[in-house]
Amino acid sequence: MPTSQKTLPTSASVEDFIEAATPEKRRIDGHELDRIFREATGEQPVMWGPSIVGYGSYTYISPANARTTGIWPKTGFSPRKAQLSLYGLKDLPQGAALLPQLGKYTEGAGCVYVKKLEDIDLAVLRELIAIAASRQDDHPR
Repeated sequence: MPTSQKTLPTSASVEDFIEAATPEKRRIDGHELDRIFREATGEQPVMWGPSIVGYGSYTYISPANARTTGIWPKTGFSPRKAQLSLYGLKDLPQGAALLPQLGKYTEGAGCVYVKKLEDIDLAVLRELIAIAASRQDDHPR
C-alpha cells in the first residue's frame, strides 16, 4: 500500500551533511558516530530526509493503522545543534533493557538524546546499535 511517508532515503551526501553541522563539536561527534555506526552495523550510511543519517532499513506497520506501512532506518543519528539524536536504540526489547547503562541521555518519543559522546559509554552504544541493526521487518513478506 502506498505511504504518505515524508522522510525517505535520499542521494544527499552524508559527508557534506556532517560537515555542515554546527557547532564544531557536533561535526567532530558526527564523524565519530558515523565511524561507530558503520562498524557496528556493517552498513554504509544513507541520508533519510534532510537530517537523519541512517544505517540499514526495515518495513514497519503503523500501530495506528495496520494498512499503513513504510520504511525507516534500523538505526541512525542526527548531529543537531542542541544535541545528538540517536535513532532505533530502544525500539527492540533488548535495546530498551540495555539503554539505562548508556550513560547521560534523555529520551524522546522515538529517539535518545545525548549532549556529547563523552557523556556515554561507547561500548554500550556499539551494543545498542548492533541490537538495532538486527531488527527485522514488522511483517514477513
